[in-house]
Amino acid sequence: MSGSELPPAGHVQVDSRPALSSTDGNQNITEVDALDLRQTLDPAVQYKMSHERRGVALVFNHEHFFWKLKLPDRRGTFADRNNLERSLTDLGFEVRLFDDLRADDVERKLTEACKDDHSNADCFVCVFLSHGEDDHIYAFDGKIQIEAITDMFKGNRCPSLAGKPKIFIIQACRGDKHDDAILVHDAIDSRDESSISETEVDAAGIYTLPAGADFLMCYSVAQGYYSHRDTLNGSWYIQDLCETLRKHGSSLEFTELLTVVNRKVSYRRVDRCRDISAIGKKQIPCFASMLTKKLYFYPKSK
Repeated sequence: MSGSELPPAGHVQVDSRPALSSTDGNQNITEVDALDLRQTLDPAVQYKMSHERRGVALVFNHEHFFWKLKLPDRRGTFADRNNLERSLTDLGFEVRLFDDLRADDVERKLTEACKDDHSNADCFVCVFLSHGEDDHIYAFDGKIQIEAITDMFKGNRCPSLAGKPKIFIIQACRGDKHDDAILVHDAIDSRDESSISETEVDAAGIYTLPAGADFLMCYSVAQGYYSHRDTLNGSWYIQDLCETLRKHGSSLEFTELLTVVNRKVSYRRVDRCRDISAIGKKQIPCFASMLTKKLYFYPKSK
């Protein structure tokens, strides 16, 4: 057929390549952009979560930064780190914690995880607690492109995770605006806080990024707005995420759980902050789901 000829009516052209095969016999393969129309599109279908292991959870925690970056310390981030360690361990994850790594070391740890054999694991989790800017996240001494991180765990580079959930949680500021509060009665969670606790914001901002099938991108704040962090108790988002995981992590579908977290965070507002213009301001998280099935973290049998 010449370049000027059109295909006949009803002709179907394929512009995607076949789905990648899995090393563990997982039949729910949806990696890359292929769609097997022979599959029954059952809205209740779930990811297979009965592998031997839950999987690895990497937590990159950044409190301090190289002085030339002119980024403020992230006081309270170790509360987030420890909170996540407990919550993810309770769900059965093998949690690996990394503090204030340089960009090269972050990339090395990610490469090691990418090359791991995840055949007997349900899924993969990666968390960044840091400052962010545009499509990058900060390590101790420089920025790392978020898309470069997620690309490492696509099926062509990490075949043992093909068709499995890959969850990225990013606690970082995503803009230069505060969410203005409106009057909502009983809109603040009651909690016992120290009088010296303050609220800070994470610097700069990052964009929402597509990642590919079976990815779930969880952001502490909607694009263009500040993300708030309590200097004693940790960030609002991680506090509420971990509390919701402890209460409902083994029973609630995960994207429904994230919606509950959105609601909890939206009830908060800034009470104390050195920036008086931030007093009374609010925050709303968001998530971008490329999951193709329901995701449950049912308890593992002993």
